[in-house]
Amino acid sequence: MTLYRLAVRHAQLMAFALMAMIFFVITFERVFGVTWPAFAIAIVVLVFANGRMLQYNCPRCGKNLFFRGKIAVPWPTKTCGSCGLDLDHRPEG
Repeated sequence: MTLYRLAVRHAQLMAFALMAMIFFVITFERVFGVTWPAFAIAIVVLVFANGRMLQYNCPRCGKNLFFRGKIAVPWPTKTCGSCGLDLDHRPEG
């Protein structure tokens, strides 16, 4: 599997985790009547789940697939913005 496809899988996992945490916060508020503990739990879960984002780097130059300059975006780039390497290309052989 290519680096880009692995990064896309991580982005999809994060989208699912975000939806799950939204549902968790809503359910927690309905049951207990407060949201601050649920928000705290959701933030911690999302930060730890997204920690893997930092390992998706271009093999040629080391630039992260999820960063555009200094801004992190939710979807990875298919072509490295720094060196132009096609990150969705499978080497033949």
